[in-house]
This record gives sequence, C-alpha cells and structure tokens, in this order.
Amino acid sequence: MNTLQKFGGISALIEAATFVVGFALYFTVLASANYGSLNMDPLKIDPVQNAAFLAENQGIMYAWHLIIYVVFGIFLVVLAQALHERLRADAPALAQTAAVFGYLWAGLVIASGMVANVGAGVVAQVYARDPEQAGTIWLSLQFVVDGLGGGNEIVGGVWVFLLSLAALRSGALPKLLNYLGLLIGSAGIITMIPPLSEVGVIFGLGLIVWFVWLGIVMLNTGQNAKAFESDALKSPYRTAL
Repeated sequence: MNTLQKFGGISALIEAATFVVGFALYFTVLASANYGSLNMDPLKIDPVQNAAFLAENQGIMYAWHLIIYVVFGIFLVVLAQALHERLRADAPALAQTAAVFGYLWAGLVIASGMVANVGAGVVAQVYARDPEQAGTIWLSLQFVVDGLGGGNEIVGGVWVFLLSLAALRSGALPKLLNYLGLLIGSAGIITMIPPLSEVGVIFGLGLIVWFVWLGIVMLNTGQNAKAFESDALKSPYRTAL
C-alpha cells in the first residue's frame, strides 16, 4: 500500500510537470505563431498557416504532444489507481466512480496524443506538395484532437471533483486540498459549455497546484495524510495507515 502511494505521489508530481511544460510552450512558441485553437473562432484560424507551422516544427510538436498527452495519460493511470486504493475503504462508491473517470481520461488523452503525432506526420508530408490540402487535413486533425481531449476538460473535471468528494468523506486527504479540488473540478466541468471553454486555462493552471500538493501528501504516506490540519493527530486515517 505504501509503495503504491509513493508511486502515486511521484506520478502526481510528473503530471504537474507535464502541465508546466505544456503551458510554457503554449504561451511562448505556439502563442507567438497563433497556432491551433488559441482562439475558438474557426473563422479566425488559418489552416494553411498552421499546417506550415506544424511542418516546420514537427519535432517540437511531436515532443509536446508526447509529453502533455501520452506521458500525462500513462502516469494518470498510476495516480488514479493509487487514489482509488487510498479512498475506497471509507468512500467505496465515490472512489470507484472516480477511478472509472480517471481511467477514461487517461485513455482519451493518450488517444489524443497518438492521433496528434500520427496526423502531424501526414500534414508535414502533404504540405511539401500541396499546402492547401495540408491545411484541410490539419483542420480536421485539430477537431479530432480537441474532441478527444484537448478542447474540453469535462472528464478530467469530473474525476477531480469526485475524488475530492470522496476524500472529504474519508478524511484521507487535507480538507483544503479537497476544497481546491472541488473548485478545479467544477472549472473543468464548465468547459463543456462553449462560451465558457476558456475556463479550461483555470482548470489547467489550478491542476498544477493540486497535483504538486497531492504528490507531496502521497509521498508522505508513512505519516498522517491530514498532517496539514490542526486536528491531524485525532484522525482515524493515521491509525489505519
């Protein structure tokens, strides 16, 4: 149990790192090139220009997709399993439901990364002989990737929200962390409403803090997970561990 919790803690920190890398590239290289869905108005997106950017920066984009989608998804499976084990004793139904959404989110983001990287190779090859057609392929690819996991955060939001509810019931995580999780999870769920899709930035930035805090707590699994609270020594969870 302790080993799984430590792997879960490491995974949470890796998840935070993938978000940091993702946002760093998003707000620098991609933003300066106006690449992708930085604005959600399709009429303001130039598919040929984006296809050209993708063809010229295929290596960078491949690494970016690999980190923010595939690496994130792989370690999310480990984290979801560790959190399920931590919460299932006192909140079995919520913990199990949350785990399902965690695995589903992992599958969607891994699929997004695989589609994005395979599609990027096709766009680059086609662009060399027909930029217009490459632009059309790029636009189709972008919609598929966004639909699977890049355009809204509802599945991830539900996972974080349910986990936080389960942790509040079980007392297995600090209360403030759980309240933060409820707030972040709500922000992710709200992204399913098109006019509010930009709330996804709040979801992503908030998750960096949440993952780091969660990772520290889980790595400290040999001690009481509620050590951050004034009544930690009274917690039955300490005895259970």
